[in-house]
Amino acid sequence: MDDRSWEQFFIPYEQAVEELKVKFRSIRKELKKRNEYSPIEFVTGRIKKISSLLEKANKLHIPMDRLEEVEDITGIRIMCQFVQDIHRVVELIHQRNGKDMTIVYEKDYINNQKPSGYRSHHMIIKYPVQTSLGEKEILAEIQIRTLAMNFWATIEHSLSYKYEKNIPDDIKERLRTAAEAAYLLDTEMSEIRDEIRDAQQMFEYKSNIVSRILQGIEILYQQGFVIEATQFQNRFREMRAQGDVRELRQLSRTIQAKIQEFKTLASAGCFLVDKKV
Repeated sequence: MDDRSWEQFFIPYEQAVEELKVKFRSIRKELKKRNEYSPIEFVTGRIKKISSLLEKANKLHIPMDRLEEVEDITGIRIMCQFVQDIHRVVELIHQRNGKDMTIVYEKDYINNQKPSGYRSHHMIIKYPVQTSLGEKEILAEIQIRTLAMNFWATIEHSLSYKYEKNIPDDIKERLRTAAEAAYLLDTEMSEIRDEIRDAQQMFEYKSNIVSRILQGIEILYQQGFVIEATQFQNRFREMRAQGDVRELRQLSRTIQAKIQEFKTLASAGCFLVDKKV
C-alpha cells in the first residue's frame, strides 16, 4: 500500500482510539465529580506503527488483504494504582459488553504472568466506529495494569527493542527479579490501600473546597462587591494556613450564600448603589 492507502486504512482505528480514551477518561471524571474513588488513574492510547503491524501480520501469517484481523492495531492502556483496581476496571468493561463494545476474549497475565515476569490484564474487544462510509467494526486491545507493572513493562520493551528481542540471559533473570519486586510493591500498597485512598480523597475534597472558595471570591469581585470579597479573601488566607477542612467548608457555604443573597436582591431591583470602592 502507498502512503495514501495507509492513511485511509488507519482512519477508523484512529477514531476508535480517541473515542475509547474519551470513554474511560469520562468514567474517571464522573467518579471524581461525585467524590467517589476512581479505579482509573489515567488512560493512554496508540495506533500500531506500520512496521510493527506488518511484522505481527507476518508472524501470524495474516495476508495484506486481511490486516484488520490483527487484534491490537488500536491499543488502549488503562493505568491503576492498585491490583484491586484492575479487577474493578474489568468489571466496568464487562458491564458495557454488548452495548458500546463487545468482549471477544481476555488474558489474565496477573495471576498467570508470562515467563519474562510480565503482568497485565488484556482484553480484546470489537468496537463499532461510525465513519463517513458507514459503520465499521474493528478489533482493539485494552491493557489494564498498575503503575508498577507499567514501569516494568516499559523498561522490558525498551531492552527488547535494544537487543532486537534477544535479551541476554543475565538481563532476563534480573528483569524477572525486578518483576517480582514490582509485584511485591503492588501487594504492599494493596495492604494499606484504604489508608492511601482516604488520604487522597481528603486531599482532593479539600482542593475542591478551596477551588469553590476562590471562584466565589472572584465572582464577588467581578460583581463589584469588593469589600465583601476582600473580607472573605482575608479569612480564607487565615484558614488555609491552619488547614481545617471544616472551617474551609463553612467559609465556602457562607460565600455561596452571600452570592445568592446579592443575586436575589439584584433581581428584586434593590441594588441602586455602586458598591465598588
